[in-house]
Amino acid sequence: MSARAALCSAVILLSLPARAETPTEWIDLGARVHGAFGAFIPIGIRIGLDAKERIKAEARELAVTYYTGEKAPCPCIVDGVMLATQASPGQGTLQVAAEKAPPGLLAVVIVRDRKSGAGVRYSISDEWMAKIADWNKALDPAGRYAAVMAAPGLFDVAAAP
Repeated sequence: MSARAALCSAVILLSLPARAETPTEWIDLGARVHGAFGAFIPIGIRIGLDAKERIKAEARELAVTYYTGEKAPCPCIVDGVMLATQASPGQGTLQVAAEKAPPGLLAVVIVRDRKSGAGVRYSISDEWMAKIADWNKALDPAGRYAAVMAAPGLFDVAAAP
């Protein structure tokens, strides 16, 4: 698929309501938009779904700012957040910050209600990197999804400043 076709596909997919409800639907959507379904994608999905529930907002009512950590191989988590929240760079509601996450963190995700400004801050310790790498090596996409969704203490949540 050409870069242009991939971009057009992503725009079309992101303009549709993200109504994936089963693990298989999330895996298919994540792989289609991101290009593969490593363990970082369901981490973002889990954060996005959690934020929607905590903030009591519908899709497209949220703004996301993502900070990647020094040890993170990529900002892939943000693609999962994008899928779950329907925030996007094209709408101006999703930004990958130029600044890095604080030392010791794999990522920081701040999700805010676009109307009220109320928000939550998610932080993932870089101590999770070894476990995430193991999931990517040992598990298929369904196993990665299940492992991430069941992982206790995967992230810390606090009110956004």
